[in-house]
Amino acid sequence: MQKQNRSPFISLSAFRFLLVIAFYLLPFLTRAASILIPMDDEQKDHLKSYGIAFWTLKNGEEVNWLLNYRGGSFMMNYDKKIEDECKIRGVSYEVLPDAKVNEIIAEVSDPSVNMDVVKLEKAPKMAVYSPKNKLPWDDAVTLVLKYAEIPYDVIYDEEVIRGDLPKYDWLHLHHEDFTGQYSKFYGAFRYAQWYNDDVKIQEATANKLGFKKVSQMKLAVAEKIRDFCAGGGFLFAMCSGTDTFDIALASANTDICEAMFDGDAADPDAQSKLDFSQTFAFQNFTLDMNPLSHQFSNIDVTATRQVDRTQDFFTLFDFSAKWDVVPSMLTQDHDKVIKGFMGLTTAFNKKLLKPGVTIMGEMKSNNEARYIHGEYGKGQWTFYGGHDPEDYQHIVGDPPTDLKLHPNSAGYRLILNNVLFPAARKKKQKT
Repeated sequence: MQKQNRSPFISLSAFRFLLVIAFYLLPFLTRAASILIPMDDEQKDHLKSYGIAFWTLKNGEEVNWLLNYRGGSFMMNYDKKIEDECKIRGVSYEVLPDAKVNEIIAEVSDPSVNMDVVKLEKAPKMAVYSPKNKLPWDDAVTLVLKYAEIPYDVIYDEEVIRGDLPKYDWLHLHHEDFTGQYSKFYGAFRYAQWYNDDVKIQEATANKLGFKKVSQMKLAVAEKIRDFCAGGGFLFAMCSGTDTFDIALASANTDICEAMFDGDAADPDAQSKLDFSQTFAFQNFTLDMNPLSHQFSNIDVTATRQVDRTQDFFTLFDFSAKWDVVPSMLTQDHDKVIKGFMGLTTAFNKKLLKPGVTIMGEMKSNNEARYIHGEYGKGQWTFYGGHDPEDYQHIVGDPPTDLKLHPNSAGYRLILNNVLFPAARKKKQKT
């Protein structure tokens, strides 16, 4: 029987067959391991990117927050649903293979660079302290939460007094007055219908909840919020929700409201009866007892600052991502110089900050702090001066800020850093 000679080379038809098989197998062999959401200038919509991270957490997946890597980027395991969601929301993303992911992790973990990885584990339960009749553009936080599609509950005095705060991980306060002086709008707006309607609603609520005065109700609310933080909650406040919170706590044992606010005169010795041991951020401040003034105290520097709008910027501190993990998370941004913006409370007098308060953003030339952080009990708080990061001087009745025009707002990103911050609370912080 004659032996056939076999060629050591495959036939052309067999080669073509293998090419076809390789073509179909290639996507599986080089399957993407992760999705990277860059947060540098390559990102089309920074604000909605936070919504993607929150959405991923809500769906039971973890998110790696890459501190100081390309503006504080997010990375998660590849899932087509996440990719589709990025496309729907207009968020820039990159699909990465294992090799690139390992390269990034090695880069941010390098002890010689100021980067780190923080694992976000679970979407926090969100609450916004706000009147039910408040319009969304009255509050920069509700505005950006809606834009980023991050879910939250609206609660107010009744829910807080009822004891609902422990249901939540994160609480936001914005344009609020915990002193019971109705934001000190009396001087300018006492004849406005909306002002008088608000007074009636507040008084009716106080009476319903068993308080003789609105100031007493607001103090009780502030104390509930204080206890929420002491038990491990996260508090984020802007505008007058910052200083009036501390003022209310400090003046718990006296009356700082004049008759037009609560029906009787203020205690003439109120200043000497302030208890600064009860406050979160501020001490040794002086009250502004003039009911016609818009100021609550000298904590806020709005009335005294002489800053031209074209020169109104504040700078974020550059913290160590590996050692100062918390402030590093809270200052992630693609721009470290942030446009200033005003509010009923614009910025904080640095001389009145308590020891231990971390200044995360300041206007050094004016000796004012704009963005501060601290701990209280088992919880943590952040105060951010100003009303709306993209509306320099917000006036009552102004139209809403259209965030579609500001998808890359560096000032609004600071708000959203605080939204994601509680998701990392189980991470052991370095000391």
